[in-house]
Order: sequence, then C-alpha cells, then structure tokens
Amino acid sequence: MSASRWALDESAQAEVTDLLIGLIQRESPDPPGNEAQVARFLARWLRDHGFDVETDEFAPNRINVLARMVGGAKPALIFSAHTDTMPVGSNEGSGAWNHDPFGANVVDGKLYGRGAADMKSGLAAMVAAALKLKASGRALGGDLILAFSAGESSSCLGAKRMIERGDLKGAGALLVSEPSSLNLLIAETGAVWLDITATGTPGHASAGGGENAILKLLDFLDAVRDNPFAEQTHPLLGAASLAINTIGGGSAVNLTPDTAHAALDIRTVPGMTTDGVLAALRALSGPEIVIAVRDDKPPVVADADDPFIATCQTAVRNVRGVAKASGGVTYFSDSCVLAPALGVPRAIIGPGELGISGQRDEWVALDALYDAAAIFGEIASVYLSN
Repeated sequence: MSASRWALDESAQAEVTDLLIGLIQRESPDPPGNEAQVARFLARWLRDHGFDVETDEFAPNRINVLARMVGGAKPALIFSAHTDTMPVGSNEGSGAWNHDPFGANVVDGKLYGRGAADMKSGLAAMVAAALKLKASGRALGGDLILAFSAGESSSCLGAKRMIERGDLKGAGALLVSEPSSLNLLIAETGAVWLDITATGTPGHASAGGGENAILKLLDFLDAVRDNPFAEQTHPLLGAASLAINTIGGGSAVNLTPDTAHAALDIRTVPGMTTDGVLAALRALSGPEIVIAVRDDKPPVVADADDPFIATCQTAVRNVRGVAKASGGVTYFSDSCVLAPALGVPRAIIGPGELGISGQRDEWVALDALYDAAAIFGEIASVYLSN
C-alpha cells in the first residue's frame, strides 16, 4: 500500500469503496445510453459531501456531472472520467457472469461488476482524492474541476457538450482515469468509423437475375481485411489497425440483394488523416462501394517532457514505489475531444487493469483503487500548489 501523505486511511477507503459499489449497482450501459440513474446518484453523493455540483442533461437520460473546487488564478486541473459502461452481454450459457454484473461483490480484494475497471473505479478514486484535498483545508493555486461525462462510448457526446458549453474554460492540464494498470499513458490512438455500402440490382433467385450487392461488399472487405494501414506505426502505439465489426444485407432469401453494408473501425496513429484513410480505401474499391465517415477522433500524444507529465510520473513513483516509462494505448478516451479543444497536456492513469474492459466478470483491485486516489491527490496538490 501507499506510504504517500495522500494515502487514504481506513475510513476513507471504506467510503470510496461504498461509493464505487453504489456506482456499479446503478446500470449505465451504452448502448443504449442511459446514465441518468448513476449521474443522479453521483451528483447527490457529491452534494452531500459539500461539493457545488451542476448537472447537464444534454439528451434524454444523458447527464454530465460537473463540480469545481475554486482556487486561485493558476490554470485549472481537470479530473475526467465517464459514467457509461459497456453492455453486460447475454449473461447466459458460456457468456454468463460468475459474479452479478451489478452486485459489486468483493472477493479476495477484488470488486466485481460492469464498469469496475472501465471506469467507475477511476471516477471514484478521483472523487476520493478531491474529498481528501478538500478536507485538508489546503488553499489551491487554481481550480480543480471534476468533469464526469455521459456518452463516452457514443463518440464522446458528453465531452463534446462540455466543450460547447465552455464548462472547462481556464484549464491548464487534463488527467483521465481510464484503465491503465496505474501506469502513466501519454499516447492514445485515434478512431475513424466508416459506414460501407455496396449497391447492386435486385432479381429473383430462381432466374439468376440481378447483381449481388453482398458479393460486391465481400470483395471489398477481402481487399481490406489484411489492413492496408499496417505500415503506419508509432513508437508508443504500434501499428494502425482495421477491424470489420458489423455486416448485413439482403431482404429475402429468394431475392438477389441490391444493398449490403458493413462498418469499419480504424485505429489511427499520428501522421494519418481521415482524408488519407478514405483515399486509401477508395483506391481498393469500385464505383459500387460508397464509403461514409460516421465519426473520427484524432490520436492524442502528450509531450513526454511536459512538466505536467513529469508531475504525474513522480506521483506514480511516490505512491507505487516504481514508475514505468510513459506508454500508449489503443483505445480512445474523452481526451481525444478535450485535449485538442483546450490545448492542454493530458495524462491517463487509472486503477483498472488494461485489457479487461468489456469482459465478463470485470473487476478492479481495491488496493489499486486506493493507490489511484493517492496518486490523483499528489498530482492535484503539486499542480495546484501555491
């Protein structure tokens, strides 16, 4: 456990554990996208603990939660986390959970449940750090902003809303508590989501008529399945990737399909552009293939020499006793919207284990939860010092 001055005592550990249990017990899967229950619980909890809280319901049952601890004139620090989670899945047969996904059961030092790793534990640790900082009576040199978004999985809707409203004005740095195994991550891939439509002509199967749109789509997918972007690489992010994740077409078993569709998820690295991605794919397709952009998010890479990154690295080392070299990750986060719009450095540190997001029996280690709170407390105290 941490020997940091910002380490949580037993009472604070119990309090943040109870908060995380409450967050997990309130469902917020996206899709379909409904964070109302967890957002209202979180807002009420923060108010009960003396925070000034604002909620913003920017779409039905999609609610951002914001709180600001007011400090001096220095640029603010943002604590960023999202309240939506991946869906549970079928929870039947071979896909069944061994632990109730909304039970928040604690077994052998691990707390299980949907969102335990991604990323309600990170959110809870940020709240715990803010609460300890608040209780210390320490004067802050700048504001600490708690920015908890809805709709991160839905193209970062909540983060975009915060930028549109100016909720995060005056920020100088951004800390995101996405899963990182408590390592410091400074790079994340971008994401380009594309809708692919193939067109043909209908005809009755008995007559062998029509041009089969499904076969045209399959020809295109076969041409791209080996990833034409594999040579695009980054030292912290590896190679760009292409995934074919949905496919459909046809309307009747005896009718030649005149349309077919698929969706691609392309994870981009610095140096790639959406226009470049489109040009490369169109060069592999014929006129019967239409490619449309559903959404695009840029890769984000912080300067490894930025003082804020050094502050984060030192905090991890002080709490954990060791700190790995800064790394990168192939998921996207709200920071792909927030960091470019605000023009601030961004770091990702979270208690969730890398690689278990969306899996059944998702979990977080309680000692990682408590250490995350201490790390966040150290970062805020240093960055916002007078």
